[in-house]
Amino acid sequence: MKYKIGIDVGGTFTDFLLAYEDDSSKIYKVLSTPRDPSEATLAGLTEMAADCDLSLPEFLQQVSVIVHGTTVTTNAVLTYSGAKTALLTTEGLRDSLEMRRGIREEQYNNRFQNARPLIERYLRLPIAERLENDGKVATALSRQDVADAVAFMARQGVEAVAVCFMNSFVNNRHEEAAAAIVSDKMPGAYLTVSSRLLPSIRFYDRVSTTVLNAYVGPILRKYLQSLTSKLQAAQYRGVLLIMQSNGGVTSPDLAIERAATTLLSGPAAGPVAGVEYTAVQGYEDCITVDMGGTSFDAALVKDRTPMVTTTGEINRLKLALPMLNVVTIGAGGGSIGWIDDGGLLKMGPQSAGATPGPACYDRGGEYPTCTDADLLLGYLDPGFFAGGRIPLNVNKARRAVENYIANPLKLDVYEAAAGMYNVINVNMAAAIREVSIKQGHDPRDFPLVVAGGAGPNHACMFAQELDIPLMIIPRESSIFCAAGMLRSDLKHNFVRTFVALLEDTDPAAVRKIFDEMQAEGDRLLLAEGIARDGINYQFSVDLRYIKQYHEVNLAISAQELMRQNLDQIAGRFHQQHRKHYGYSLEEEKTAVELINLRLVCIGITRKPAFRQEDYDRADPSRAAKYRRKIFLPLQKQVEEVDVYDGLRLKFGNKICGPAIIEQVNTTTFVTPEYNLMVDKYGSYTMYLKGMGEAVEKRILGDLGI
Repeated sequence: MKYKIGIDVGGTFTDFLLAYEDDSSKIYKVLSTPRDPSEATLAGLTEMAADCDLSLPEFLQQVSVIVHGTTVTTNAVLTYSGAKTALLTTEGLRDSLEMRRGIREEQYNNRFQNARPLIERYLRLPIAERLENDGKVATALSRQDVADAVAFMARQGVEAVAVCFMNSFVNNRHEEAAAAIVSDKMPGAYLTVSSRLLPSIRFYDRVSTTVLNAYVGPILRKYLQSLTSKLQAAQYRGVLLIMQSNGGVTSPDLAIERAATTLLSGPAAGPVAGVEYTAVQGYEDCITVDMGGTSFDAALVKDRTPMVTTTGEINRLKLALPMLNVVTIGAGGGSIGWIDDGGLLKMGPQSAGATPGPACYDRGGEYPTCTDADLLLGYLDPGFFAGGRIPLNVNKARRAVENYIANPLKLDVYEAAAGMYNVINVNMAAAIREVSIKQGHDPRDFPLVVAGGAGPNHACMFAQELDIPLMIIPRESSIFCAAGMLRSDLKHNFVRTFVALLEDTDPAAVRKIFDEMQAEGDRLLLAEGIARDGINYQFSVDLRYIKQYHEVNLAISAQELMRQNLDQIAGRFHQQHRKHYGYSLEEEKTAVELINLRLVCIGITRKPAFRQEDYDRADPSRAAKYRRKIFLPLQKQVEEVDVYDGLRLKFGNKICGPAIIEQVNTTTFVTPEYNLMVDKYGSYTMYLKGMGEAVEKRILGDLGI
């Protein structure tokens, strides 16, 4: 098999990375098709086949792996267009989706309203049953209630059923009995059982996650079955893997069963790619950002491990499955500029998307977008956007900015465009603060990995907002997440609630639970084709001081588990708590409570190697194209700068800002404060001019230059 393919479906573009056997690669982008994302997927594959002088079936027969990230489930939640879903829950708890945790998210906003539940109240059906917190039966399950509920759901045309009973994480007998009745009477319905999906404490977290899974399950099933059938019809016989929110991949069947694991699948590949691109330069940590056509994603990597959260949300709905801690805001090339009621300029979150797109696309879009502003400021070549495949109309961009921004604010059209550029940069800097400063990390200590088709055009400005001195722009920056997908391992997360004081914990009981989770993980990975010696495990525990509400997740080793070294685990918990919150209660000898046991089972996949280049020289003049006038934001003046062809830049080439570097799928704006050097992998390192010697020495390594 010659090829591997990563596919990332975005709101504006669908990105492809075609990896060859010799570790070379090629980038493809096509406009997304929101009504049926598989159309864009097939269009991109067809374009690849044509470039290889092959028919689509001939090409696909030479592809061994396709890794696919999808926004199908994400869009279903954001637009409330998921399946018609019903909930079977313990009598008295049908309103838990509205009551949530009983805490108003905006404490001082008397007009605040919670997010609308995904299931209307008449389809949230109470079932007589109750378990105590130790799993003992307080009220037996009413099978008649379940049967009546099933009959009602069938009459209402319900497509998906969520089953979530109180305390079922301790004893799943009632849930399994109810699930059996649903499966028998409604065999075509998509079924999610909370004790299978998320057997952990906290009822609202569990019911919300279970409902999310049921709500998007039929949508994902329909999409993946359609995509699979189209690929099979085109004679694809290789492996199809689906990207998950936890940064790993899985088979389509398991993705359909646990559909909520794909809710943030696309952005999750970014931090995975960031680990790889910074590791080859010797960095342990990084912040990754990806600015596409619709959104901006930011994430932090520490010790080559992306940060993970189990307290995530999507559209203000709780999602308690492990996911990479990616902050997403509506800031992309298609983000629309507008004036609020107070006369302030805003950018996004509304996006022009792929259709009609920015005004300059000349496809019917009338509102001014970030791309329109970039074009007017000179950062984009109207004849070379997307390699010339999408010619840009400068007059349409000027008219849109003039009508909707410049005239209302009584500004010159170029002042208005500069304002749009600055506002969206500040918005993106705020997202970086969310994953760094608000988590106790100084962003100045991290290299910033900049990706996305629009990211490199804005990188210097949002980096300067945070005093970040160094950035890495990967060679595949415009399809960063697609590249990350080909570098992702198969991954499955497991959790079991085990509440006990740490000092009273029975290590044998803990080991038994971990053994059970390992056996389940082994079964899944072996079925997905991973050899037993290719399986790794990551153990962790959720700990807290007694009577606290939130826990700290602490990674533990298999050796600590086997040696039953509870004192050592407690000591590391105190340190971790102090690091996160600035204090610990170790001296007060406050008891430490164990809440959850967690296991990640990882199936190691073969990843493409980075293709290295030979050293060329520092002088980049062979890549020079021409000079053009652009606006310099900090200097607030127009200046003529060199424009370079990114494809002709080689290892060792150094560019002093200000300058523009054009590639087929992205443009890099080097401001006057920064220099840029090409590394041996074809990636760009941008750095403040004052730190040039140290950075250049790291890039050039042992060449002695």
